[in-house]
Amino acid sequence: MRINFNVPPYTGKEVEYMQEAITRRKICGDGEFTRKCDRWLEVKTGSPKALLTTSCTHATEMAALLADVKPGDEVIMPSYTFVSTADAFVLRGAIPVFVDVRPDTMNIDETLIEDAITEKTRAIVPVHYAGVGCEMDVIMDVAKRHGLMVIEDAAQGIMASYKGKALGTFGDFGCFSFHETKNYSMGEGGALLINDPKYNDRAEIIREKGTNRCQFHRGEVDKYTWVELGSSYLPSELNAAYLYAELECADIINDARMACWNDYRKRLAPLAEKGLVELPYIPEHCTHNAHMFYLKVEDLQTRTALLKHLTYNGILAVFHYVPLHSSPAGMRFGRFHGEDKYTTNESNRLLRLPMFYGLKTEEIECICGKVYEFFGV
Repeated sequence: MRINFNVPPYTGKEVEYMQEAITRRKICGDGEFTRKCDRWLEVKTGSPKALLTTSCTHATEMAALLADVKPGDEVIMPSYTFVSTADAFVLRGAIPVFVDVRPDTMNIDETLIEDAITEKTRAIVPVHYAGVGCEMDVIMDVAKRHGLMVIEDAAQGIMASYKGKALGTFGDFGCFSFHETKNYSMGEGGALLINDPKYNDRAEIIREKGTNRCQFHRGEVDKYTWVELGSSYLPSELNAAYLYAELECADIINDARMACWNDYRKRLAPLAEKGLVELPYIPEHCTHNAHMFYLKVEDLQTRTALLKHLTYNGILAVFHYVPLHSSPAGMRFGRFHGEDKYTTNESNRLLRLPMFYGLKTEEIECICGKVYEFFGV
């Protein structure tokens, strides 16, 4: 039996909706399916404005532009994140300032943020790892007291919440991913949540290559022209059509993933009780979305051996991020503030098991059986 690490979600109507977009002869973007996706996000999250984008990376780039991040500014974020979190700000000439993570959730340690603030700090970028919310009450309080912007990297956070409020809706901006590895996919794609309406017009302009094309189509201006910095952040209507088929089934997909996540946890709990592995921790005030199921083992050597064992048995498990501050570009463009007490050590211990919509019970049973086999239990 071969078990993939990820299989892109598919619900059955994706091709039908793409064909519908082709039949309408509107495939370039901002058609009916783009608007339906935007509206779905607004209703589901409670954000006043959502814009579908070509990727979460580009949503974060848009947020950096809207936040007027400039060369020399500092942006506080965890090192344990995907490169796009930092890249979007480095492109503006800013300096990523990395702080340590909490070992329980792998999220940014909210108690270390304030000490990293300088007169150059412009924004805080919390990353909601595995769809588990950062401590947003603390982060928003720090940001408010220091006059900083908050840009949530909620790439993994769709359908998840903190104290009943959707991830991505706490800060000035929230960024989602719809990459093929995410719970809902359009192949490559993302979305920007704009939580303060004063940014709406400028966001549309930046997304449309720096032009006021959206206002022109609404009849608000008599012609459209280049008015601002921008780029092509608007996805194809074909991608939006594919995504909308999945958003219509969002609860079904979420429930299926949660069932898989809970099955993993139940089966692997005895290993955790014996101290052989650590399982994901979900704070009581957080509702996660089963984006991933991971284990933590004793050390890097154990993880490497377990990965080799699973691969040999046809199971494609993976490790996750290499901390950005230890990468060549991270050392060149950013800096780590304070002590790396947990980031490197905990990242070396973490291993992700297969998780996708359609994962079968017998596959989870097989995976867990091979984990038990590795530990000789």
